[in-house]
Amino acid sequence: MTPEKIVEFTEALARVAASGGGPKALAAHLAQTAGGGVLLEDAQWRHIATAGTGEVPASARETVESGAAGRATRVTAGNHELGWLSIFGTNSAAQTDLLLRLTAAAIGVELARDAPAPRTRTTDFWEALLQRSFHDAGAAREEAQTHGVTLAPYYVAVALEAESSGDARKPSDLREVRALACDAFASAGDLGLLERGPTLFVFVPAGRTVDASNARTAASLLPKSAARRAPHLRVSGGVGTVEPPVRARESATAAEAALAIGRRVYGSGHVAAYDDLGAYALIYEGAGVERLRAFASAVLAPLRAYDEKHQTELERTLKLYFKVGQNVKTAAAELNVHRHTVFYRLRQIGEICSRSLENPHDQLTLRLAVAVDELHDSI
Repeated sequence: MTPEKIVEFTEALARVAASGGGPKALAAHLAQTAGGGVLLEDAQWRHIATAGTGEVPASARETVESGAAGRATRVTAGNHELGWLSIFGTNSAAQTDLLLRLTAAAIGVELARDAPAPRTRTTDFWEALLQRSFHDAGAAREEAQTHGVTLAPYYVAVALEAESSGDARKPSDLREVRALACDAFASAGDLGLLERGPTLFVFVPAGRTVDASNARTAASLLPKSAARRAPHLRVSGGVGTVEPPVRARESATAAEAALAIGRRVYGSGHVAAYDDLGAYALIYEGAGVERLRAFASAVLAPLRAYDEKHQTELERTLKLYFKVGQNVKTAAAELNVHRHTVFYRLRQIGEICSRSLENPHDQLTLRLAVAVDELHDSI
């Protein structure tokens, strides 16, 4: 093979990689140029791709370990062994070996791009934190320092997942999400990042109330940011509760729940905050009596505070509105007020509770709060 042909072959590999063809297309280019059949396997001899028209064995392991027919070379990226590339049914050994090595180098770059992010010292710390390895704040701070982490007083966890349009999930998808998240939460300070399966957990410092609010806002914008930067990705997520570092697991669990609930209620491509899910969170976690009572009290507290301060009847109006089947005319008659007054009060209720009575999800939360409260009062 002349030097010019080798250059042409190498340039063609670069074009295939640049066009997004991936390892399979690179293997196909080798098969087309060298002839025969090409097999690509990972480091555990698991099948990745085949190409060409020649006969290819189930694995090239025997070729490597016992000298069976065929030629094989390692696929590496730096010091990491990523797999094996092999070719069968060719005659020119010298030419085949050269093309094989050049193709393996190109495939190594592609596989390294799709490989999971390596663990770091900070990753190990956040993993330990989620496993409840620390029983007090002092122990957590000391361990954080040994891992190069400066802990904030509070964090809010954000759980993110990505779906590729038309394809199965790829490790590179999560790296895209990781880059998006780092940009979105850059102003929050030092982030904690941890990948668990298809989920990326981002622990965002939230020392002040406004920090948690900003984190929720930034998270809610991630699906749109992903659509602009990586149109093939659809990002879904959940925002957990604000917790001190030793309770990071609780925030992460809430974020996972919000991700699951949000995906079922709103569909993919949405980020839901656990604190905004109301009744859905209770149903999802199978809440007990005390949790239900606390939920009802928290939902109705703003109305009760407003009624007490302004001597109004918003809580009574809400309960009666549900009792009469959301019939404004009947509610007005029961309250002995004009129906326009009922409409006005309902708007007030929505504003005070930060929920809309026209939204079925918000309405479910208010209905459940009223039902739990009335059941509690009757006991």
